[in-house]
Parts: sequence; C-alpha cells; structure tokens
Amino acid sequence: MRAQLRIVAGTLRGRRLNYIVEGGLRPTPDMVRQALFSILGNAVPGRIFFDLFAGTGAVGFEALSRGASSVEFVERDPRTAAAINKHGQAFGVADLARVHKADVYRWVERWQAPAEPVTIFLGPPFSDLENRPEALLLGLADLQQKAASGSVLALQSEKTFVADHLLGQQGWDHRHYGRNQLAIWVKES
Repeated sequence: MRAQLRIVAGTLRGRRLNYIVEGGLRPTPDMVRQALFSILGNAVPGRIFFDLFAGTGAVGFEALSRGASSVEFVERDPRTAAAINKHGQAFGVADLARVHKADVYRWVERWQAPAEPVTIFLGPPFSDLENRPEALLLGLADLQQKAASGSVLALQSEKTFVADHLLGQQGWDHRHYGRNQLAIWVKES
C-alpha cells in the first residue's frame, strides 16, 4: 500500500514523501515531528543532522527544511535508501543529503564524529526496542561518548522503552505523544 507524509515547516513545507507501507516501516507522525523540532529549536539550523534508522527520511528532510547544513541518512533497506535519494533529487537538496545504506549499529561503531556539535535523531523500529534493547543502548552510549560538546541526541521510542531503560539516566528529557515518546539528551561541555 502506498502512503504519503508531508514536510510540516520550513523551505520544503508542504512537499510530500511517497512511501510504501511494508515490513515494519513506521514513519514518525507529523505531530511528533513538529514536537521534536520545537524541542530542538536552535540545535538544527547550521548543523549537520544525522537521521539514523531513516525509514522514509521525513525527519531528515524536515531538518533540511528547517536549516540544517546537511543531513546524513542511515538506512539499512536498499529500496528505502533509494527512495530517500530520489526524494532528495526531487526536492533539489541532493547535494545536502547523503544516504548511507548500512546497518545503524555497525555504522555507529565506525562513526567518526565531527569536531563541531551535531544533532542526531534515532527512530529505531519498535521491534528493535523490544528485541535488541542492549544493542540500542550500546549505540546510544557510543554516540554520547563520540559526539562533540553541545551535540544533541533525540530518540523516538515507545513509552515503555524509555521507562524501562532510560529513566534515571542522567541528562535525558522525556516527552510523551500518544504511543510515542521523545527522549532528548544534550552533551554538556
């Protein structure tokens, strides 16, 4: 089944992302994206933005629309990664959108963080939250350690994942949006 998402604000506002609903693809809802970027505020314009478990690419394209200097998309599925490339070309932002067809967990292990602060969004499949929580927590810890001071991590998850794994960990801010939860962490200097 085919479906569409729209970019909700910025220079690409109203542009539509077409995607095929299949195999665990769970796009970030408009309301959650609006809330995310409201929370992130100045942590987007002029920064490199990483969209991990990119799926449709909606979060990364929203970041470009709101002034990110560039976006690095990381998506394992070849068809989905190709669709992100296609949307980047159609929106005229292909030069600012780099797609890595890779397993996020392996990509994070090899990631060399830029010297400047970045913003990193993780929207893992809910099945990973349930079946691979240790891998996700190790990846988060790796990103926290490698990222430059002032960097921001944002995790979209089910409420139960944050309650079970991140509550009580220092520095995480939690917000609920229906079944979804956003957890935000800023690396202090």
